Amino acid sequence: MENKTFHNRFQLNGKSFSSVDELLVYTHNFSSDIHHFLEDWFSTDDCITVQTSGSTGTPKSISLQKEFVVNSAKTTGNYFNLLENTTALLCLPIAYIAGKMMLIRAIILGWHIDIIESSSFPLKSITKQYDFSAMVPLQLENSLSKISLVKKLIVGGGVVSKKIEDKIQGISTSVFLTYGMTETITHIAVKKLNKSNKKLAFYEVLPNVTIYKDDRNCLVIDAKKVSKEIVFTNDVVQLVSDEEFEWLGRFDNVINSGGIKLHPERIEEELSKIISNRFFVAGISDEKLGEKLILIVEGDKQNINFKNVNLSKYQIPKEVYFLNQFVETATKKVQRFKTLSLIQF
Repeated sequence: MENKTFHNRFQLNGKSFSSVDELLVYTHNFSSDIHHFLEDWFSTDDCITVQTSGSTGTPKSISLQKEFVVNSAKTTGNYFNLLENTTALLCLPIAYIAGKMMLIRAIILGWHIDIIESSSFPLKSITKQYDFSAMVPLQLENSLSKISLVKKLIVGGGVVSKKIEDKIQGISTSVFLTYGMTETITHIAVKKLNKSNKKLAFYEVLPNVTIYKDDRNCLVIDAKKVSKEIVFTNDVVQLVSDEEFEWLGRFDNVINSGGIKLHPERIEEELSKIISNRFFVAGISDEKLGEKLILIVEGDKQNINFKNVNLSKYQIPKEVYFLNQFVETATKKVQRFKTLSLIQF
């Protein structure tokens, strides 16, 4: 794939470029990671190699066809009406697909993109207004006081708590939760989290995406514009229509406690109403129940009153553990299994 061009409206950190070579010289002095990625992108190779985050398994390298990457960028631009001259903020690590795609969208669509160092408080020093950005849930939570500086925001890489959902209802920013993975070149579906209407109460798939369920009730994705292969996920879903679905949780996270199947993500959604710290629930081996539901909370010990949430007796954790700090991936996702290994049962 001959790929030595970029949109003539493209700007990086307020600078325009007359050639790819000029862009590469600039990024060489600006960021070695961005420079190496753009060298790969503008090479004659048909594919780029990207790293998965490792939040649901061992990190691995995946080869993506550049043609599919371009298709994904154009689909996002069209769906959100982010055409040339869109101002965008890149505050995610360039090492992973979400950060890479922000830059590729800018190059393909002609955005004016500013790149800042990835941190948990991305808007701390920002005063400029942006049309578009992408964040992980922790970044959104830490940016609520200034989030109106971003007109449209996509959030991925984790669950947005009910507490945060409630806080964003009155803001001017349109916030969308995304669903996707590295294999599908980021999102193939979105759900609006605020100013919502009936149409976006669930995840809505993007154009040219077909979905169905396998015999485990897990989502299957057929998206020929971004993937040659049909993607079989481990995400348990309820299909609302041919184009909409409700995400119920990870198949590999399901806890079988005394014959009752528990979805941790659904329990966590309810518990987020009463727990402000980061937390998660998990199942550990139990002689009587097979698996016993437990709650792990980050931070100091606190009293948690389960009477204040709408959980059945099966969904109430049997034990609560507190850890000073959770184990994270480089993209700030909690690594549940590694965090669990820190606990002395």
